[in-house]
Parts: sequence; C-alpha cells; structure tokens
Amino acid sequence: MQPPSSPPSATPPSVTPPADQSGQGVSHRTVAVGELSMHIAEAGSGPLVLLLHGFPECWYSWRHQLGALAAAGYHVVAPDQRGYGKTKGPSDPDQYSTLHLVGDVVGLMDALGEERGVVAGHDWGAPVAWNTALLRPDRISGVIALSVPYTPRGSARPVETLRAVFGDGFYICYFQQPGVAEAELSRDPRATFRRLLTAASGDSAATGMPVIPAGGGFLDLCPEPAGLPGWLTEDDIEVFVESFADSGFTGPLNWYRGMDLSWELMGAWNHAPITVPAAFLAGDKDVTVSFLGGAAMLDNLRGVVPDLRAAGLLPGCGHWIQQERPSEVTETMLTFLRGLEGFSA
Repeated sequence: MQPPSSPPSATPPSVTPPADQSGQGVSHRTVAVGELSMHIAEAGSGPLVLLLHGFPECWYSWRHQLGALAAAGYHVVAPDQRGYGKTKGPSDPDQYSTLHLVGDVVGLMDALGEERGVVAGHDWGAPVAWNTALLRPDRISGVIALSVPYTPRGSARPVETLRAVFGDGFYICYFQQPGVAEAELSRDPRATFRRLLTAASGDSAATGMPVIPAGGGFLDLCPEPAGLPGWLTEDDIEVFVESFADSGFTGPLNWYRGMDLSWELMGAWNHAPITVPAAFLAGDKDVTVSFLGGAAMLDNLRGVVPDLRAAGLLPGCGHWIQQERPSEVTETMLTFLRGLEGFSA
C-alpha cells in the first residue's frame, strides 16, 4: 500500500452547483491521485463511502446522497473520475483500463488517508466499484452497485462480442470510433444532456436496444423531449454542461475504448466471483437491465456475488436511478451500510 499523500491545498470548484441540494455543506477540493489532479466533492465525517458516477456525468449525479449519507455519520466523497470534469485525464484510450480506474480509487483512498471504505458506483462507476472490490478486498468493506450488475471477465473480447450480438450500430461499438461520438455530443452540449437524460429515464417511452440506425448518430436514439422529467431541472443540466466544458467528451468515451484492453489485462481474474458484501439496485425500465437479461439478471448476479445482501429493481425507474429515485436509493444504501460488521457510523 502506498502511504497517504500530504494534504493538498483546497481549490474552488470549476463547476458551482445551483444550490447545495444536500443541505449538509458539501465542500470541494482537488487531491493528487497519481498523475491526476482529482476534483472531489465531500461531506461529513466517519467511515468512508466513495460514490463513483457514470457516463456522461460527474460528482453532481450523487447530489442527493452526499448530504443524506453524511447526516447518517459517514465521510462521503464523490470524485470527478478520470477524464471527467475538473479531473480531466490523458487522451490515450490505453490509459483508461480497469486497472487504471481501480488504481484511481485506491489512490484516492490513500490521498484521503483512509485504509478501508465502501465503494458505490452507478453506470460505469459500478464496474469500477465491482472491480475495486475484486482486486482489493483488503481495502473494501462492501460494494454497492446501481444499474450495472457484476459480470465476471469472460472468454471473449467484449466489443467483439457486442458487435456479433447487436451489430456495428450498438452504441458501445459506435463509441469506439475516435472523434466521431465526441463531435456529435459536443455540437450542442445542452441538447445532448437534455435529450440523453430524458430518453434514458423512467419517464421516457423509448424502448428497445440502443442500436444506432445506419448513417445515424447516438442522439438519434434520444428524441428531443417536450419537457423535462420532474426529477431534472434546467439548472441540473447546466451543471453537467459546465462540467463537460472543462473536460470534453474524449476522456469519458475512452472508458469504452479501453474495454478490450481491460479484458486482456484481467485474464488472471477470469470468471472470478466478488467475495465482499454487496448490494445491487436498478430500475426496471433501465435499458441496461433490458439487454443484460431483465429480472433474470438478479439470479445470475447471486451466482457470482455470493455475499449479495440486497438486490432489486425499482418499478417505473430508468437509468439515472439515484437522481430519479433518491429516497429509495439512499434508504437501500443506508440499510446496507448499517449491516456491515465493523463499519458502523
């Protein structure tokens, strides 16, 4: 284990949320994590809970949980991950493998001076959380995943497999082309976030697999909404827009472009189970749940996560689960945290 780094000086965030929606005085600073200057939002004191966002998001996706978990007696930290927001990141997709992303989590714990913690992740943050628990169970007391269940490393390259099953138009395959998706998504960032956040929510009528029509783009899957869902405001969208004005979309898209390299590097953990205590929650209208097998996915998850203590699907909820249904997500998280031996607030 690397020794904790010396405390970095606090710096103001480049993105100021419209209000401290946590009600718990969320603060911001930058810490040195390897070669990264990682921007974090944090609140509270006590046992460490790390909150890892997904694509295309930032720390702000956890705005509802930051204060609630802090009020319950936890030290809650939500970073902008590698390539996102104020953290930024390298341009080379080979620098976005699972080992890099897990290394960032462990490095952040070291920078915070924390020996152990619970890691929670949503969307892309979920695989990072799962794999941190897999690779460093000595540092992780429990894992909470939202939207994306644990899928052990299999016998075939993931992008190749997705292409074979869904075709070149599957959104992850589309994202592999350097420069293409970032040009589309950055053309009008406000429209990008408005359309994507609405289309993938439980309020959308969109159904089916996320396969892009021939000659089209990713946003063709996300029609212009007549209005925003009740859980999302124009101020919320503005925070995401300003965050991506700092970093752009290339770093976040490189997470997808590093998938096959991650598969190569993770060969020693082929079909390995997660052994630490775990919880999983997703929306039953989440497209990720749909293409991973629907409700039957929960049975598969129990087979590879033997200490799965909670697992369920929220009716009528879409992909942005901790934003769409903050109360239920926070309650599930707190129930899990309180049940962890030696991790009481």
